[in-house]
Amino acid sequence: MIDSMLVAVGGFFGAISRYGFGLWASRRPSRLPLGTLTVNLLGSFLLGLIIGSHVGGVVPLLFGTGFMGAFTTFSTFKVECIQLGRRKDWGTLAAYLLVSYGVGLPLAFAGFWLGQSL
Repeated sequence: MIDSMLVAVGGFFGAISRYGFGLWASRRPSRLPLGTLTVNLLGSFLLGLIIGSHVGGVVPLLFGTGFMGAFTTFSTFKVECIQLGRRKDWGTLAAYLLVSYGVGLPLAFAGFWLGQSL
């Protein structure tokens, strides 16, 4: 029961934070979905950091599963890719995919590496 509560509390704050990033991003003109891109890149690094640090206790559930699970979004990323494709905005779609995967994976590895060295 306590594990579920930790995930729920982390998820609440992760969702609120993601909403805030979405508001921030909507004020900046860009063809890229900056809100989703920002939270997914930041989340890649932070989750790598949490996992790499091998911290135990409540941290993995509260921050890893709860907060990061609600903060980052794979489904919105996919829908935005579909929308860019439907608009035939191939350059933006390619850039979005390239940055999301090409920067997200290295950020996750960097977070993991940094977490191991702490």
